[in-house]
Amino acid sequence: MIPEKLTKIHLFLLIAVTAVFIWSVIKPAGYLIWGLEVTPAIVGLIIVISTYNKFRLTTLSYFIIAILAVLMFVGGHYTYSKVPLFNWIKDVFDLNRNHYDRFGHFLKGFFTIVITEVLLRKTPLTKGPWLVAIAISISLAIASLYEIVEWLFAAISKNIQGGKAAKEFLGRQGDIWDAQWDMLLVLLGSIFALLIFSKLHNWLLKNELK
Repeated sequence: MIPEKLTKIHLFLLIAVTAVFIWSVIKPAGYLIWGLEVTPAIVGLIIVISTYNKFRLTTLSYFIIAILAVLMFVGGHYTYSKVPLFNWIKDVFDLNRNHYDRFGHFLKGFFTIVITEVLLRKTPLTKGPWLVAIAISISLAIASLYEIVEWLFAAISKNIQGGKAAKEFLGRQGDIWDAQWDMLLVLLGSIFALLIFSKLHNWLLKNELK
């Protein structure tokens, strides 16, 4: 039986994410790029919602999933290279690019917490170096797969809309090392999340999932 207090928190997260999703679909920069950017979040949310009663995650994991979904909905609405707040930061600090995608990939490293939880509960793995190494490796594998998908789409659709959709989906902003930076930031985000949230996550695993 899920405590009522927790169900209210989870419901709030779902409502908040749904509200951002509805906003994101209203007059985005382009519906093709919007669909490409938000599809992974939609698929993930469908899985999480459909398995809620059978395999409930900790509230921390749901917070991370909600934040990542919002991140992708905002990026899909504006495109990652044109998010207004980060354009403002770019102008104020005289940066050479909009860093929303960099920020986003760092946060995507936080998904390692969710991966760790699934590994602990669904495999024989226990807490320790091997769990950390495997969880980070899976997180990096997901990130690299996404980079491959971006590259394949760009290669296939380079002549669609004059190559505009491919360029916006890749979001390189002139940086030939963009994919490498993205992977590095996912790694750093994974390490940061494990260092900062592991104790809280362990406590939630013991006390929320009784």
